[in-house]
Amino acid sequence: MSENNREGKRTAREKLAVEREKQKSADRRRRALIVGGAVVAVLGLAAVIGVVAANAGKDDDSEASGPVVAPSGAQGKDGLAIPVGKDSAKSTLTVWEDFRCPACKSFETAYRPVIHELTEAGRLKTEYHLVTLIDGNMGGTGSRNAANAAACAQDAGKFPAYHDVLFDNQPPEVDDAYADNAKLIELAGKVDGLDTPAFRACVEDGKHNGWVAKSHQAFDKGDFSGTPTVLFDGKNIYQDRTMTPAKLKQMVQEANQG
Repeated sequence: MSENNREGKRTAREKLAVEREKQKSADRRRRALIVGGAVVAVLGLAAVIGVVAANAGKDDDSEASGPVVAPSGAQGKDGLAIPVGKDSAKSTLTVWEDFRCPACKSFETAYRPVIHELTEAGRLKTEYHLVTLIDGNMGGTGSRNAANAAACAQDAGKFPAYHDVLFDNQPPEVDDAYADNAKLIELAGKVDGLDTPAFRACVEDGKHNGWVAKSHQAFDKGDFSGTPTVLFDGKNIYQDRTMTPAKLKQMVQEANQG
């Protein structure tokens, strides 16, 4: 074979190798574009799904809370307090409670007799604020549903008795039994005259859910440490380790003497 022929074949092979390398590079670029496009498409879809999910969550929250309808006779800022006792009482006890909260039940068990005694005597006015702290911590809707039912009882003029029934029958903290409206209606049977069609409709429709949500928002803004939070004439007394029912009674008596 002549030298010219060898040179020609070598040149042809080199050109072929160059072309093959160009083709490989083109293939790599094409694959990169395809993969990149797919990633962008997936991320774009994820973003859309995220926005839809976020908006859906907001809608659900809005629907769950509903309009703010305060129960009959509610007082205080934004009508968020349910009063028990005479407005003329010289002392006011402000109680933030959650019907699923074990510590709230302990407070009620210890202090209820003296609170009842003082409110019935006209010496103390108690303002109850309902909170959904346990729903947020443990999940569920029992705190909200029970608070709504208690507000429905307030509409019927039966709040104090139903309030006590809810704490007396409080389920374990992890048991969201009060999420069941049927259970709340069943307990209403323990209060004379409460289990009526109007009460049942109020409970089942979640009439006061929006009001309960607003009450809990006020609790959050108050920067309280937990439930129960108990204020006597504006001073937090539940944090006072020396506080007892007898001491509370003495404080009320001294206020009425002043």
